[in-house]
Amino acid sequence: MKSDDHIPLLQWYHEMGMDVAVLEEPQNRFLTKTTTSLSIINQPSNKTERFIPKPSMAANHTEHPAYKCKTLEELYQTMKDYTGCSLKETAMNMVFSDGNPKAEVMLVGEAPGADEDRQGKPFVGQSGQLLDKILTTINLDRTKVYISNIIPWRPPGNRPPTTIEIASCQPFIEKHIELVAPKVLILLGGVAAKTLLATTEGIVKLRGSWRTYQPTPTCPLIKTMATFHPAYLLRSPGQKAFVWRDILAVERELKGL
Repeated sequence: MKSDDHIPLLQWYHEMGMDVAVLEEPQNRFLTKTTTSLSIINQPSNKTERFIPKPSMAANHTEHPAYKCKTLEELYQTMKDYTGCSLKETAMNMVFSDGNPKAEVMLVGEAPGADEDRQGKPFVGQSGQLLDKILTTINLDRTKVYISNIIPWRPPGNRPPTTIEIASCQPFIEKHIELVAPKVLILLGGVAAKTLLATTEGIVKLRGSWRTYQPTPTCPLIKTMATFHPAYLLRSPGQKAFVWRDILAVERELKGL
């Protein structure tokens, strides 16, 4: 092989997006499978860690600046000044909320996407347009609901937020819900549902049944419905029927208030 015979292969790797080495050391593929497998096992995992909340999490964050806020304006400024989440360094804008802060219905999603990051508002992209259509079916719109997210800053590449990122931002959404004090809370997607309901169950099991959420021990219980995230429905439109059932349950609950 000539000294420059590898150049076309490297160019092809680059075009295919293969520009990052998975392992620290090159692997000799002529060695036995056992040797290779062990070397891979000993490498640290690059898989994003999904958050598994614990009921005692809020109690461990009593010194978090969110808990000192008395108004939404104070909460907004505190989040703007917050330096405890690295996502703030890569996001274009902080996504605080949208809608009516005096509404009886509050919706909480996972984290901003690219469109939300650019505009500084939650659910303004394709998933947001679908959410608006869903709300319209029960005569709701953004003047009658309040919307926020577990994470106020967009994770790079829309990756799932990590355990540390959610833990550092959870007190913000807890205080957010406490200050808005909605009558009905809708959790959109697995991250929002598992975080606020303090459970490891998946969204398939969590959706469709009423639960209660209490931001702090002194707050009243809030009727809470978990359902699929609109972004998931865009990928799996066959699941829309389940969200339709969930949103009709919300409508019945609102009529009884």
